[in-house]
Amino acid sequence: MLRAIAVGIPVGLTFVDCFGYVAKVEGISMQPALNPESNGNNDFVFLSRWSSKSFSYDRGDMVSLISPKDPSQKIIKRIIALEGDLIHTIGYKSRYIRIPEGHCWVEGDHTGHSLDSNFFGPVAVGLITAKASQIVWPPKRWQRLESELPDERIPLNLRGVSGRRFDTSEAIDMLDIEE
Repeated sequence: MLRAIAVGIPVGLTFVDCFGYVAKVEGISMQPALNPESNGNNDFVFLSRWSSKSFSYDRGDMVSLISPKDPSQKIIKRIIALEGDLIHTIGYKSRYIRIPEGHCWVEGDHTGHSLDSNFFGPVAVGLITAKASQIVWPPKRWQRLESELPDERIPLNLRGVSGRRFDTSEAIDMLDIEE
């Protein structure tokens, strides 16, 4: 019995550290993708640590990260922009921002109900701990989590807005917003 525990614990820890683990998602910030019902039924997702080892992320990936405002808390958000991207923010101190090297921009899917980069700014990629790959519980919600980026959140540089000489009027015309 003691031998089984002595072998089992290191094997289990290695699996969690290298491959991933299941985590409960609480709150409404990722609705409708996660926790679509507000009745307290929470989704459980598999968080793959494999992709975090190589820092291999794409726009639209749902990731778990250490909160920049409270390091004791882990949050789950969607990557909207990667380093070098130019984005139009939603309520951040700067209306437009270029994502610095080694950082990304993360947002919750439920706009206005999420503490995300619009609150704390670009996030160091090193704070990302795992990529959410699928919902594993409840059984009726079993599904793979696809990398999706809402059309209105596509970085401006991917829409053809020039990067170096950024013309805000060009971006405003493209986004149909008023100043």
